[in-house]
Amino acid sequence: MTKNINCVVSESKKLFNIAKKVIPSGVNSPVRYFEPYPFFTKKANGAYIWDVDDKRYIDFCNGYGALLLGHRRKEILKSVSNQLTKGTLYCTPTESEIELSKLIIGNFPSIDKVRLMNTGGEATMTAIRLARGFTKKKKIIKFEGCYHGAHDSVLVKAGSGSAHNGISVSDGGLDEVSKNTLVVEYNNIEDLQKTIQKHKDIAGVIVEPILANMGLILPEKNFLSDLRKVTKENNIPLIFDEVVTGFRVAPGGAQEYFGIKPDITTMAKALSNGFTISAVGGKKEIMDLLSPGGKVYQASTFAGNPISVSAAISSIKTINKIKNKLYSKLERFNLLFSTALDDMATDLKIPHQINFTASMFQIFFTNKPVVDYQTSKNANAKKFQKMFQTLLKNGIFIAPSQFEVVFLSDAHTQTDLNKTLDAYNLALKSVKN
Repeated sequence: MTKNINCVVSESKKLFNIAKKVIPSGVNSPVRYFEPYPFFTKKANGAYIWDVDDKRYIDFCNGYGALLLGHRRKEILKSVSNQLTKGTLYCTPTESEIELSKLIIGNFPSIDKVRLMNTGGEATMTAIRLARGFTKKKKIIKFEGCYHGAHDSVLVKAGSGSAHNGISVSDGGLDEVSKNTLVVEYNNIEDLQKTIQKHKDIAGVIVEPILANMGLILPEKNFLSDLRKVTKENNIPLIFDEVVTGFRVAPGGAQEYFGIKPDITTMAKALSNGFTISAVGGKKEIMDLLSPGGKVYQASTFAGNPISVSAAISSIKTINKIKNKLYSKLERFNLLFSTALDDMATDLKIPHQINFTASMFQIFFTNKPVVDYQTSKNANAKKFQKMFQTLLKNGIFIAPSQFEVVFLSDAHTQTDLNKTLDAYNLALKSVKN
């Protein structure tokens, strides 16, 4: 008897139906959901990820930018395996934490001291608390569409899943907290200056130097240098949120890439190539305010976890060892890929914009350049979803939201890119039709 394949229910669908009964909306992070249901992953290696139905995808989500070196990088797995034989959690200082801190400081000249923690959200929350503790002021300025984690101070007109789900200010957030968050337009230095002139109680300015949570939005010429100049003139600490860009666009992050020195830096993601760790670093006089030596309190049981620390040490050492080849390769691949994608969309007469830099790109379906929150929101998200579904059917996994970014990794090959361009060609045709 012949089996009708159309009647076969995927394992991912079965698991999702179960997950919805025990996990809110069936997912542990909103960005992982897409209609009709997300695929469930079984394993990953190099540039590939496999779902529970054994379908292989070329992975361009890459842990939302964390996997700069690809899945299961051998150097990192070796370091983690060695540490596993020694223990997983001590809650005491280790020599490895000193080594990692020195590696971070060596790559980021703006950082005198660094404290390790666990997530990007924890890092930005601490950075903001440090700025307030340093200045003895309350208000924080952020930019529309920048995403700095899911905590009250910054969950106002944020990017990432917040933008994708149309949540400008989260329910459950306190008005008395969000009223101290001032939101200005990205790439609009005049808006920043007016806001600073109007409010004298500004503790800090936090920004994604390259906006990677509203799709990909690049800083316009002089925006970051003007931002640094304005904050210095007004004695306002500048926080670079390099959770995405740290190590990804350069060993010293976007601040190396653009030649800007912020006062405080946050990082996570590519810091450990997929293990749970983050960090806050900055000037000595600011960082020394952290407890127990100072009165800005921050603590965590899992901070400096030896497993994650070993992964981060190996990740940074690997990046530093291959950096001359790594970044030039990714930039070359990105230029070739983005140019080819632009040509395809142009030939098909599909209104579009492609923003790309270093190892990141995104396509927007719009006639107008995408330079800020509003122009990103005005792009045709329905067309993006249609493109995403077609890519998925053809074995290409990108982040399922218009407001995320496509990430290249060192594991991607020219063959992978050629297959992906073929899939994008089909996907763009589906959008046109």
